[in-house]
Amino acid sequence: MKTAAAVTEKGLRRLRAVSAAGAALCLRIVVAVMFVCVAAAGSRAEHGPLPDSPRVTPVVRAVHAVAPAVVNITTARMAQGAELPGPFAESPLLRELLRLPQRQQPMQRHSLGSGVIIDGSRGLVLTNAHVISGATTIRARLLDGREFEADLLGAAPDFDIAVLRLQAAQSLPQVPMADSSDMMPGETVIAIGNPFGFGHTVTTGVVSALQRSIQTRQGVFTYLIQTDAAINPGNSGGPLINIAGELVGVNTAIQASAEGIGFAIPVNKARRVVDELLSSGRVRPVWLGVEGQDIDQRTGAWLGLRGTGGMLVTRVYADTPAQKAGIQPGDVILRMENDTVQDKDHYLQLLRNHTRGRQLGLQIFRQGELRRTAVVPVALGAQDALSMAAMRWGMRVRDARGQGVVIESVRPDSPAGRLGLQAGDAILQVGGLRTGSLQDFAEAFVRHRLSGAVLLVAARGGRAAYVRMIL
Repeated sequence: MKTAAAVTEKGLRRLRAVSAAGAALCLRIVVAVMFVCVAAAGSRAEHGPLPDSPRVTPVVRAVHAVAPAVVNITTARMAQGAELPGPFAESPLLRELLRLPQRQQPMQRHSLGSGVIIDGSRGLVLTNAHVISGATTIRARLLDGREFEADLLGAAPDFDIAVLRLQAAQSLPQVPMADSSDMMPGETVIAIGNPFGFGHTVTTGVVSALQRSIQTRQGVFTYLIQTDAAINPGNSGGPLINIAGELVGVNTAIQASAEGIGFAIPVNKARRVVDELLSSGRVRPVWLGVEGQDIDQRTGAWLGLRGTGGMLVTRVYADTPAQKAGIQPGDVILRMENDTVQDKDHYLQLLRNHTRGRQLGLQIFRQGELRRTAVVPVALGAQDALSMAAMRWGMRVRDARGQGVVIESVRPDSPAGRLGLQAGDAILQVGGLRTGSLQDFAEAFVRHRLSGAVLLVAARGGRAAYVRMIL
């Protein structure tokens, strides 16, 4: 028999062994827990605070959601002397008459801008037209470092909108579009872009005002969002988003002489332009179906106006939006939506900011009374524009197959006939716009159809000259 002392000693040895094993297990558990804690802390340090942290504000969430769909755009363009079409390209005399520089060695230049992916499945990017203007190559870089070559699907300079397609791109992130019609002054907005090459830079501010109009060298841009979120060169084309992470505008311009005054194209307007660009590759100019003239002091006093602003309607075409809205010759168009119409040129500039199918409000002055009416602009097709040019300017033109347009016939008692233009003359420019095709000529006519005079560049016998056509 074993003594009690022996049994006690044996039990103590077993107890010590169990205790040692338990201590080792506890140590391993403690080390594992410490490792997990350190890993979690490292993860938080690398990826930021936990989602429920008070530091994760709505702005942070919106930026986190949208930034992967913002692209930095780099373009290359060849800078050289301006070119002329066809057989006129090599003529030093013609270049001198047109005040163009002599041919130079091409130099590649690069510029920066921004864009936002609006359709990840098709790789469609929304940006500004001026960002890609004249580009020979376009590249887009995403936040994750991927780069893509981009094709230009369409651009609308009158709206400063362009649509790109990223080559070989699939399942990309995209930004949902908001309804910009319900935006509020004071609402928080966020700009993301590529200012001065500093990729994916975030600035915040508020909506300072809505429906702003600005005058630029490219013309009048209307119905813009004004914001104090910092917008710098390189931000152009980037998204303006709300705190829900939705696209509300496309950053496009700044007031150079001020601080904290930037402008963005509302997404509702951009959406209409994108739809036209994707369906036809261009945004067709619209019209209401009227002709008009400026108002001088004598005419204004006779009409009962207090000033000389507005456009006096001189003709209303049959079966047009203007006729359907009840507009008559003798009416004065004073306002278009929220913009005061200054004269007929300003009327055309304002109209270029609108697309077909969207109702447009007008304020009309008729026989001493102010009236309001609504019209729905329609597209003015190229053939209609060419027919109107033949009637108003007195010349019919044909495509010269890569050499611009050539006059086919001239009506003797017309502005073209009185100027001395003849069949066979080439029209190289209309009002500063190159006319390389019938479509170009039609669009130039639409832009200058109400002008009292238009400057042309006409060529005859290999010689070109500026001529002024009085209308």
